[in-house]
Amino acid sequence: MTAHTAGSTAHTPGPGAGDGILRRQRIRESAARTYARSFPIVPVRANGMTVEGADGRRYLDCLSGAGTLALGHNHPVVLEAIRRTLDSGAPLHLLDLATAEKDDFTTTLFGSLPREFAEQGRVHFCGPAGTDAVEAALKLMQTATGRRGALAFTGAYHGMTAGALAVTGSVGVKSPLPSGGEVTRLPYPYAYRCPFGLGRQGARLGATYVERLLDDPAGGVLPPAAMILEAVQGEGGVVPAPDGWLREMRRITAERGIPLIVDEVQTGVGRTGAMWAVEHSGIVPDAIVLSKAIGGSLPLAVVVYREEYDGWRPGAHTGTFRGNTLAMAAGAATLRFVAANGLAERAALVGARIADRLQGLKGRLPVIGDVRGRGLMLGVELVDPSGEPDACGAHRADPQLAVRVRAACLQRGLIVELGGRHDAVLRLLPPLTITDEQAEAVLDRLADAIESASAESAAVEDPADRA
Repeated sequence: MTAHTAGSTAHTPGPGAGDGILRRQRIRESAARTYARSFPIVPVRANGMTVEGADGRRYLDCLSGAGTLALGHNHPVVLEAIRRTLDSGAPLHLLDLATAEKDDFTTTLFGSLPREFAEQGRVHFCGPAGTDAVEAALKLMQTATGRRGALAFTGAYHGMTAGALAVTGSVGVKSPLPSGGEVTRLPYPYAYRCPFGLGRQGARLGATYVERLLDDPAGGVLPPAAMILEAVQGEGGVVPAPDGWLREMRRITAERGIPLIVDEVQTGVGRTGAMWAVEHSGIVPDAIVLSKAIGGSLPLAVVVYREEYDGWRPGAHTGTFRGNTLAMAAGAATLRFVAANGLAERAALVGARIADRLQGLKGRLPVIGDVRGRGLMLGVELVDPSGEPDACGAHRADPQLAVRVRAACLQRGLIVELGGRHDAVLRLLPPLTITDEQAEAVLDRLADAIESASAESAAVEDPADRA
């Protein structure tokens, strides 16, 4: 018996083993686990968009590792890059030393970025999570400007470490913790639940508010180190910012010497119908935060920024696992495959078809309050249509219905997760390789799940109504 065999305990669980694995997970893992609560399954195999559980059931995966799996599970191009790297004998861990794999990844990444940004760009490899790249971007701009505060937006999600959490909008995850720094919270343009009650017109008013607040000597806002935003808010409920609003944020920050950081952790690598979400608006930020799909399904995170901000001393932001050779190889292969096969354009096309079908479904199911998104980053907001709508015509969010719909989807072999301000938004993040047939199957299962769950809700409410 070889040393490898002797030390290996991994195996495919047999029929019935899944229940024991789930029970041990509940006993051993922390109360902070999330997806495991929503999806009580034990995946044993996965290919493309399909995940097979220990019980033999198959599911279409519209979560894709929260957007990490641009090419789906175990794509041949990714597996080949990993095998080639392993067979080459390349070191798998080298901190931040130069390697052929890192050089290839960096060259491929810079070749995929908007030219004007890439030509003046530097890249910093961070710890292998988007939240660490956010921390790095904030520290970088604090160092460059000598300032401490930040401008961030309602609905934002940037990670769970201290600085990233400070600029995150969710009150639920922030309230148990001490303050993470001085952050000025600004209104994000969310037409369906516009903070100004003006719907789509709220974006223009929001931009005016930001500009006047920053210029008000009694506005209470000290010159900040940076503004950080998402071109499409993911965890915030799949809310795309209008391109015009993004251009206004770029103008406002540039005129005032405020560095602009765009968080593309979830929107990057073709997800929104362009390789990078900033391309839709044409803005050139001062820094872009990248993770998730850039590692080709493996952990990797970087911040790319304009070289004029590169004022760090050696060791200003480090991390033991910032030299993940396998992730760099898989990431470079993924970036090349997405570009060579026009998958960003494919995401725009398929995403538009799915959105059109969902809009049609909205027309006959009043529990669907809003359908929105960009490319293959789509959201369906579920509401209680029985009450009075607000000034924008929006009904109260229905998170209980959303939970039932998610469960009904799982019963029908479809994995979708929730997000948004009230966890009432069904989020669709299928791989960019989704076929037309799979897209139709997703829509059919989702429509059936929403109809079934909403009918169940009505049946439960009727007796009380009659009483």
